[in-house]
Amino acid sequence: MNTAPHKARLRRADADKRRSRKPIGGHSWARARSAPARSSSPEVRSTSVEASEARRNVVEPSERNRRAWDEVHRRRSEAMKGQLGLPQIVRGALGDLAGRRVLHLQCATGESTAELAELGAFVTGVDISNEALDVARERWPDIAWVQADVQDLPSELKRGRFDLAYTADGVLAWLHDLDAWANGIAAALRGGGDFLLHEEHPVAQCVDQSLRWREDYFDEDLHIYSGWSHFELTGSPATEEKVERFWRLGQVVTALAGAGLVVRQLEEYPGSSSWRRLPLPVPGSYILSARKG
Repeated sequence: MNTAPHKARLRRADADKRRSRKPIGGHSWARARSAPARSSSPEVRSTSVEASEARRNVVEPSERNRRAWDEVHRRRSEAMKGQLGLPQIVRGALGDLAGRRVLHLQCATGESTAELAELGAFVTGVDISNEALDVARERWPDIAWVQADVQDLPSELKRGRFDLAYTADGVLAWLHDLDAWANGIAAALRGGGDFLLHEEHPVAQCVDQSLRWREDYFDEDLHIYSGWSHFELTGSPATEEKVERFWRLGQVVTALAGAGLVVRQLEEYPGSSSWRRLPLPVPGSYILSARKG
């Protein structure tokens, strides 16, 4: 799988074809490229530029996204208070966490991380945004918080000591190297350790409310956006740009298998399980469970 950012074309389009994001919970936002903007700083694509200019101007995607999240995380946490905990569907899949060492990737401001701790786990939360972790540390100082890119985990997290790695809800769009992400997860887990991913189904990201197919399921470009449209942003409008990427379900499974994880379960849920509340005939979200041998 070739996912290196310098080999991906950065495609920019007009604002009337913008993508928007909406949280289910957790760190980031499920892909919704045809949803209307609702914030005071609507998300838009940048205007067209030559590919060579785009390559020159693009800051490494993870750094660009870190700056975009730093700009809004505290305000986003306040705006979405009470909506960022563990989804019920995930609680049923986690099992007994008492005494288990859990690595929560892309933990954002830590609401779900804190709930994992309440379920008895010894949790380490990881996020790329210092601003997000500042909020988390203020609220839950007894939890271990680590600032890091999940595609390049620090060596202290890759010593094979975690019983469970967990990530959920719009997290994949922010990754540009799925293989590095999967290999980091495998390195963090002990032998027999589990990985649990809860994510919006990629099909749900390609259809509208009338179930008309709107997007390219095989899109492998990186896309640059600015602004946010999944919550009411108070204060100054957001100006930092961010880089997003669409991942097919098969690519996720292949990356995890390539890292040596054995997929044990892949459950798909109806359209109503997506934040879009799509009609039942299409998949809305999925849970993937894998184990390190």
